[in-house]
Amino acid sequence: MAAPTPQGPAPSRWTLATIRVTFDWLADYTLSGLRRLLDRLDLGLHSAAVQQFSPDPDYASKRLRLMRVLGQARRHPGQVEAIFLDEMGYTRWPEPGPDYGGPTPLADRRRANNGLWRLIGGLNARTGRLDYLDSYIVGRAKVIQFYQHLVAAYPEAEQLYVIQDNWSIHTHPDVRAALERLPQVKPVWLPTYAPWLNPIEKVWRWLRQDVLKLHRQADDWEALQARVHGFLDQFALGSQRLLEYVGLRGRGRLARMIHGP
Repeated sequence: MAAPTPQGPAPSRWTLATIRVTFDWLADYTLSGLRRLLDRLDLGLHSAAVQQFSPDPDYASKRLRLMRVLGQARRHPGQVEAIFLDEMGYTRWPEPGPDYGGPTPLADRRRANNGLWRLIGGLNARTGRLDYLDSYIVGRAKVIQFYQHLVAAYPEAEQLYVIQDNWSIHTHPDVRAALERLPQVKPVWLPTYAPWLNPIEKVWRWLRQDVLKLHRQADDWEALQARVHGFLDQFALGSQRLLEYVGLRGRGRLARMIHGP
């Protein structure tokens, strides 16, 4: 990689400016002309992919287990369901974010003490159905309640694979004892620190982007919770759009395992 000037440090990525100064025969091109030339050569601008890494020594076997579970749910729809589970918390105070308008947007946090509310949710990998419970505390009692909720929500399912991370509450003795009374529910453990294998985390991101950033309900905790519920409730019967957003529709590996090539 060449520098944009002979005296400068070597850049870490290609830009139009670094390409033009690196190759003498491009020196007379304007930047817009150079962009059109690269387009004709099929050398477009592409976003970089983050190198994903999990420190879990059992990463490969856990990922293989996940893929097999998704394949079973695809082959036996209704009888076998794969549910991605996760928890999140949000506060009364709005998160900052960009907004169109004249002055700088303000995340107004006046006249209210901050608070914290928590959610536990389950995303059906095949249908995009989203189930959730919320509370001031999401601990082992709420996790057990949510497992019971899933059993009631899928009465026809013989097997409910609940795909989840390694939060200590998920393996608490009380939770394990409750699972013995719910034979339909089978935990599937994700590799440690591998959020890219848990698409429901993208649901929380969408929630934050559309509801929690720059909201105007800092003075009305119940109104804010109602807005969160309204966002999540739109997926109660399933959603292809949600599946596309979280990467369970398309050409990705998870999408191909649950919906086929």
